Parts: sequence; C-alpha cells; structure tokens
Amino acid sequence: MNDLIGELTQIHGPSGNEEWVREAIRALIEPHANQVWTDALGNLIASAGREGGTRVMLSAHMDEVGVMVTHVDEEGFLRFDRVGSINPYFLPGRRVVFANGTVGTIGTERLDSIKDLEVSRLFIDIGARNRSSALEKVRVGDLATFWGPVHNMGDTILAKSLDDRIGCAVLVQTLKELQETPNLVFFVFTVQEEVGIRGARTAAYGLDPEVGIAVDVTATGDTPKARRLEVSVGKGVAVKIKDRSVMTHPAVKKLLVDAAEEQGIPYQFEVLEFGGTDAGAIHLTREGVPSGVLSIPVRYVHSPSEMASLEDAENCVRLLKQVLSRPIRLD
Repeated sequence: MNDLIGELTQIHGPSGNEEWVREAIRALIEPHANQVWTDALGNLIASAGREGGTRVMLSAHMDEVGVMVTHVDEEGFLRFDRVGSINPYFLPGRRVVFANGTVGTIGTERLDSIKDLEVSRLFIDIGARNRSSALEKVRVGDLATFWGPVHNMGDTILAKSLDDRIGCAVLVQTLKELQETPNLVFFVFTVQEEVGIRGARTAAYGLDPEVGIAVDVTATGDTPKARRLEVSVGKGVAVKIKDRSVMTHPAVKKLLVDAAEEQGIPYQFEVLEFGGTDAGAIHLTREGVPSGVLSIPVRYVHSPSEMASLEDAENCVRLLKQVLSRPIRLD
C-alpha cells in the first residue's frame, strides 16, 4: 500500500485533468477486472463479480485540488483562482507544478496584516522575466497542483493529494485481492469530485447501482486545539454517519459495522459538520440509492502535506473484502 499510494499521489491530476491518473490506474486494474471502460465524462469503471448479483458501486475520486491561471501580467507573474477548496493560508511559499513540468512558488503582495491575506493578493512566480517568456511555459487556464515528494514515517505517510488517491489505492488493492464475490461490483474512479461531486453523479446514473459506498478521506480532531471531531489518524477506518452531502442509510451503516466487527477491524464513527463525498451524488441518483462512506482519517486535508495511516488504509481494504464476500441484502 505504501508504494501504491506513493505512486498515485505523485501523478498530476487536478479536477478536469485526471487523464494521467486514469491511465495509471487502468494499467493496475485491467488484469483483475471483468471489464474496464471510461465513460463520457472521464470516469474509469471496472466491473468484477457475478452478473445477476446485487449491483454495488464503490467510488473513489481521482482528482485533487489545484490552482488555475487567470492572468499573466507584464512582469511574468501569474494570478490564479483555486480549483477546489484550499485555505489561502496554506498557499504562501508553497511550490506548485504544471502538467508540462513548469514549477513555481506562490508569493504575496505586501500585506499590512495577515488578516488581509486573500487569493486575490497572491501570485505564482515561475522565474519568468516578462509576460512573453512566461507565456512560453504557461497559458491562461492551465492548472497546477501542489509539488512535493512522498515521505514515509513508519505507519504514517505524508504526501499531497492523499485526498483521494488513498481512496483510489484502497479500491485498486481491493480489486486485486478480491478472490470472488457473489455481487456485481463496479469499481469507479471518478472525476471532478472537488468541484461539485460531478463524476459520481453521471457514473451512478449510468450504472444504476442498488448500493453505493464511497471511499474518501475525512478531517480529524486529533491535533492540538482542533475542531471537536471524534476521528483520529491510526484508530481505524471511519464509518460516516453524516456530512453536508449525505445521511448514511441505516442499512448501509449496519452492513459496514457488522463486517468490521466480524473481522475485528478497528473502526470509528464520523460525524462531519462540513464537506461531502461521492456518496452525496450517488444516493440521489434515479429513485435513490442506499449509500454510505468509508473514510480514511487524514490530517491537513487540501494542503501540500496531508498525513494518513497506512494501517487505516489496509484495514479499509480488509473491510471492503469482507462486505463483498457474500451477497449484499439491505433488509
């Protein structure tokens, strides 16, 4: 899992530009799936299991947050907008990289107070001498993501884009290790989650699942003076109760909790006061889909240095395999 997560987090894949992530995942999953295809919006879908079984959609999003160039000034500095939710206080001094390999750092205008910090007061410096030299490397509309290496600290991994490449890694590993399932399972790697949970909406409509389970990350409450949240890194996969986009279906919650307890897999309950996941779109598809979420606790979400436990990710794989090992019936 360490190598897999490390590989996936280093790929450039902001919302709307997930193609490099998609091709990397396709190469990993094709030997293990019945079928693999890409839909019109760019979601990567793999099927496994038995035709006629309960139709289960597992979802993890490929995209990461980033920034988009909105203007190039005469001195060659780039103004930008955020793609996805990024705290502006995370940005000054951070390095970003564009798809063509151009690297820049984020600078700030002179501020009278840190309270004046807004994205409109920030710019990207790619070392260009003027506008024309900057435009040789970057154009308006180009997307950049955080730049930085993966760092392993034993059970803990530190990297950009763990949201949600760690979820993608969980789905890849689950498909690899899934020996047999009586259900018809769709492993869906979605696009554009960070800008409105878009890919999951169209994928769910096309697949028409009977059960939906998203695998994503969640914030934690285990750092000094953090928001009060009963989720900690390293204490198990989190079974979501609610967030801003979904109330977990009681039968899906029971399905996940029962599977965890049967295998002695550590888990936590997650009540998130903000945010959303692919489940928010899946459960509202067609006439409705009973849905839930397995969340990997991650510190410093949407920053260049997200932190998670490898054991939590591995236990998420174990839990999904247990859930899929028998016919799913939500009675």
